[in-house]
Amino acid sequence: MSMATIARKTVAQFVPSSSIAKAARIQPGRSLGLKRMELPTLLKVITSGLRWSAVESFLQESGFTQLQLAQYLGIPVRTLARRKEAGGLDENESERLLRLSEIYDAALDLFAGDKADAREWLLSPVRGLNNSRPIDYARTDYGAREVRNLIGRLEHGVFS
Repeated sequence: MSMATIARKTVAQFVPSSSIAKAARIQPGRSLGLKRMELPTLLKVITSGLRWSAVESFLQESGFTQLQLAQYLGIPVRTLARRKEAGGLDENESERLLRLSEIYDAALDLFAGDKADAREWLLSPVRGLNNSRPIDYARTDYGAREVRNLIGRLEHGVFS
């Protein structure tokens, strides 16, 4: 195929339709109960801190315990309780929770909506992550990218 022919084709002709449909489903913060919003608005929400209602939505949706969430956020359970009393998380905790939400949502899609299987996978050692738990890998941005990459490979049937 010549470069001129490639230049005339649209991106949609190169991207499988299932990828387009999946991209339309992805919504940052879906399991936090956040409404669909543009990136600048989402950044403002994170900067000002997620409200406690988002934490409750995530706990209810995911089935994680407050102890598991506190461990992931890197804070003591008592600090999480103080955040509840204050009405929300700080900026760093909000960003970490959004990252966990995105990983959980991707795992949920991988397991066709089965919440228990998605949660179990996140909490179990995985060969593709050097026998580490995805939730532990996802504590950093770089690790979260590796978890997302692994989920993508698994979705496409690439043995990892």
